[in-house]
Amino acid sequence: MTSDDAERSDHTTKRVLFATAELTPLARVGGLAEAAGGLVRSLQAEGVPITVVMPDYSGLELTNERSVDLDVPAWAGPMRARRGAIEDLHDVILVDRPGIARPHPYVEPSTGEGWPDNDWRFMCFSAGVAALTELLNPDVLHLNDWHSAASLGFLATPPPTVLTIHTLGYQGMCDAAWLNRIPHNPWHFAWYDGCNPLLGAIRSADKVIAVSPTYATEIVEEAGGMGLHDDLRRRGDDLVGIRNGIDTNVWNPQTDEHLAVNYGPDGIEDGKRVARQALCEEFGCSVENDVVLGVVSRLVDQKGVDLIAGLGPYLEGMKAKLVLLGSGQAELVEMIEDMAATYPDRVSAVTDRYDEPLAHRIFAGSDLFLMPSRFEPCGLAQMQAMAYGTSPVVTPVGGLVDTVTDVDRHRSTGTGFVAETNDLAGFVDAVHRGLRTTRIAARRRLIQRRAMEHDWSWQGPARAHIDVYQSVLA
Repeated sequence: MTSDDAERSDHTTKRVLFATAELTPLARVGGLAEAAGGLVRSLQAEGVPITVVMPDYSGLELTNERSVDLDVPAWAGPMRARRGAIEDLHDVILVDRPGIARPHPYVEPSTGEGWPDNDWRFMCFSAGVAALTELLNPDVLHLNDWHSAASLGFLATPPPTVLTIHTLGYQGMCDAAWLNRIPHNPWHFAWYDGCNPLLGAIRSADKVIAVSPTYATEIVEEAGGMGLHDDLRRRGDDLVGIRNGIDTNVWNPQTDEHLAVNYGPDGIEDGKRVARQALCEEFGCSVENDVVLGVVSRLVDQKGVDLIAGLGPYLEGMKAKLVLLGSGQAELVEMIEDMAATYPDRVSAVTDRYDEPLAHRIFAGSDLFLMPSRFEPCGLAQMQAMAYGTSPVVTPVGGLVDTVTDVDRHRSTGTGFVAETNDLAGFVDAVHRGLRTTRIAARRRLIQRRAMEHDWSWQGPARAHIDVYQSVLA
């Protein structure tokens, strides 16, 4: 880096420093990576000069690389930043500190348990983000989730700052001793007898973004706020909801290289038939008689894995085959594997890995896509499914409400099936409604085409983020 790197650009082009623990394809665990990657690329396309800062998990090679030592507290050092470009990301900074690099960003792969020093690792990252902020002097600092949230505690005078909450399910709670290491406004991070990085940023940032409008309304209530609802409610109009998008260059059945045949809205009947036949041959379901229910999900409590497992006794009567791809918590993996063993003719599950080509084939080849989340800030899979002409069956939470319009309640605009209640009875009823509609060819095609023609891209959400940047600068 040179002194030029730290200079502000002209008044009309505002520079954004974007801090995240994940960004596809550099590091990917879940929706954070997809959302961060899609937003950054869309902001680039809108002409926003944006610099991504991430932990250096694996020593990725950057083009035109230069590096600098960072001025961080003694407990966080020594630390350096490597800056350059990678793939289609124009400006990436990787924060490198011995001990941050791991084979998985958050968990020990063999056990699925979180690294015991994650609090130290991401406090180091936050200190590094703060040091880079002071060095580069961006117009806007954009933090994502708890991993970078403590950055505001290491800045005496932060720039205009935006915090995006991708999920309240993970807040970075750690020992109260960390409050003694946060030099600025440590009381913002104090929560009961501990230190809560996400809460500190909620209290400190100029604007807080939730990743869907409905999630923004849910998290100010006790039931959805996971203990932080009062602080979120106090933010008033400074808490906004912006729906995520999907990368329509990647999730596009008209160009998808992972499919047996490409198709668009005009060729949906033939394209879906070929994709469905290929998926059935892969997983051994009857092309003529079975309805294919697809699931692509992390196997964690949030995703309603118990509701998926609860479908087992109904599949024979439904004449349905469940095809699942997912990995995650050991006890939930075991739950799905037990389901597959109990109903071997009705359930096929791949639970030992995330396989993106297979995910594409499931989205294309399924008749219905199941997503019974207990809570869902936004969700991407339901939009990916609709982009492939597969109607989602979802629970009535968060971004699922904002993206899936129930076919039976809104016959002229419906794109899927939203359960009445977030429990097994409500979900089974929604699946039955989906099955009935799927078997009526003309109506099925109309719903599929409607969903495929909707704009699920990041363009609109990116422009909404630019509006937020402009508001904090004002």
